[in-house]
Amino acid sequence: MTTRFQRLSRYYLTFTACFGAFLLSIGLLEQEGMPRVWIGYMFMFATIVLYAAIGVLSRTSNVAEYYVAGRRVPALFNGMATAADWISAASFISLAGGLYLHGFDGLAYVMGWTGGYCLVALLIAPYLRRFGQYTIPDFLAERYGGPGNGRAVRLFGVAATIVVSFTYVVAQIYAVGLIASRFTGVDFSVGIFLGLASILVCSFLGGMRAITWTQVAQYIIILVAFLMPAMWLSAKHSGNPIPQVAYGKLLPQISAREAELTADPKELAVRDIFRQRAAQFQQRLDGLPNSWESGRAELQHYLESVRLRNASLLEIRAAERALIAYPKNAEEAVTAWRAGRDENLRRARPITPHAQPFPAATPEQSDIKRKNFLALALCLMLGTAALPHILMRAYTTPSVNETRVSVFWTLFFILLIYLTIPALAVLVKYDVYSALVGSGFPELPTWVSYWASVDRANPLISITDINGDGIVQLAEIAIDGDVLVLATPEIAGLPYVVSGLVAAGGLAAALSTADGLLLAISNALSHDVYYKVVDPKASTQKRVTISKLILLGVAFVAAYSASTKPGDILSLVGAAFSLAASTLFPVLVMGVFWARANRFGALAGMATGFGVCQYYMLHTNPVLGGSAAAQWFDIAPISAGVFGVPAGLAALVLVSLVTPAPDARSQALIRHLRTPEPPK
Repeated sequence: MTTRFQRLSRYYLTFTACFGAFLLSIGLLEQEGMPRVWIGYMFMFATIVLYAAIGVLSRTSNVAEYYVAGRRVPALFNGMATAADWISAASFISLAGGLYLHGFDGLAYVMGWTGGYCLVALLIAPYLRRFGQYTIPDFLAERYGGPGNGRAVRLFGVAATIVVSFTYVVAQIYAVGLIASRFTGVDFSVGIFLGLASILVCSFLGGMRAITWTQVAQYIIILVAFLMPAMWLSAKHSGNPIPQVAYGKLLPQISAREAELTADPKELAVRDIFRQRAAQFQQRLDGLPNSWESGRAELQHYLESVRLRNASLLEIRAAERALIAYPKNAEEAVTAWRAGRDENLRRARPITPHAQPFPAATPEQSDIKRKNFLALALCLMLGTAALPHILMRAYTTPSVNETRVSVFWTLFFILLIYLTIPALAVLVKYDVYSALVGSGFPELPTWVSYWASVDRANPLISITDINGDGIVQLAEIAIDGDVLVLATPEIAGLPYVVSGLVAAGGLAAALSTADGLLLAISNALSHDVYYKVVDPKASTQKRVTISKLILLGVAFVAAYSASTKPGDILSLVGAAFSLAASTLFPVLVMGVFWARANRFGALAGMATGFGVCQYYMLHTNPVLGGSAAAQWFDIAPISAGVFGVPAGLAALVLVSLVTPAPDARSQALIRHLRTPEPPK
């Protein structure tokens, strides 16, 4: 193992040096006048070729290598691979944006995800490695049923794995499309399938073996890409290149600037305009269906009038576009006008103080924010401890002790990024407050127009002169949280090569997680359904081939789903964590620590947890057809797991107690799981 560790260390040190030389050469080419679009192409091409090369070199048809990388990944490298698997698009791209937009409230994600890894280390990962199988449904079937009795539990575990992982992977592929479209200029949908090629060439050829060694390389790229602009901004604004230490110095200055902007008459005037627009949308909603008919008639009359008076072609086209964009019927008008009202009300709100915990107009509203903060952190913790693609990595180490050490390294590598995220949010906000707000519209930096053109239907950034004074007010800036990190180098005035680097880091984060998620789905279907249920006599070659074909199909379905832009990245990821916590956490933990839990209880727990969580999401999320008025205790739908977990746990315990106890074989398995591994 020592020789293998040393050889891997040499490989990745060489890779890091080559990566640094590549960055330096691209920077020199930029200085010589290379066009930005070519820099974007080179980063995209180089990273895809790298991942493809590792995939080709790691290709395998061996079952153990394909499913669990041969169970011989050293703890340090497994920690790096797991960290890359974990630092998804949500962490790399969206988390700093969430902290920028919501301030203190965004820390729930950092606390929940970090705390979740402590639960993985203490409650689940070592016991899964002691079990020594391939998938999470494998563990559930063996623990709760054994030979011939665990089919129902296995199939329910497969269903849960698919639902959780598919929800999560759609968010990753959405991020791939966002990055590819910005840095290569291709259409968003084309960018999604470009990234998909990179995902497939790795996971399709070599399974967990190829994914593991690709993810180690991806973590190195992620770390460099995230730290470089953060350190630059930190040195620029505080004189200290260590952002985790320096940003505390800027927080009082941000608070003072926020107080100044809150009292600024121009800021208040802009927010009042948004409030008036929201009232106009509400007036239209109250007047339906007559308001829809009269509005359409007005637009038709206006189009006819501009044509009759021989107006300019630009004015005629604008009138035509307005009529085309008008809702086709009263039902569409309800959806469109509610969205317009809510967006204007959001932009009319007072500034959210960045450093103030749970800011609100009343103590009651502050209490609601506090409850949602704690509920979200809890759901993320329990969801982290139940994510199939993360728990699968517990099977790849040589021993139980290596698994424990691996989780330590995972936490270490994750914290290098997570401790930088709050700092980056503060540094970017300080830059926007000091350099952008108060500047003239003619002097707007070019990065604003770049990012506004990525998705013209739903602009990622918009700065509009609402009050017509020619000066940028904070309320006139609308930034999508998903774009903040990617735009940070341009906001900071760094060379474009750093923008390409950050894009490569975001791409690596999305691809590494997508690889693991797609493999979790395909392995569950090929191993737990096809091999364990349909054809137990299938050869190893056939099993791996089936897994590859399933992976291909799932990847294309996920890519199509992502191309429809179903929601922002953090919302999709939050839903996946609540579903994982509600469906899988109770059966995994009780399967290890409560010998009385049986298969009837496991089925009842998974079904109840999933049902309660899904019901709450559907009935309280307006995007899914629900209503915020239906919330229980004012808990947001993203935290549905706070109800699903106790419901699933209660069902598991009650049903287990009123049905026969597990047989002697299951009892022996539990004793085996909880017996310390003998020293080697």
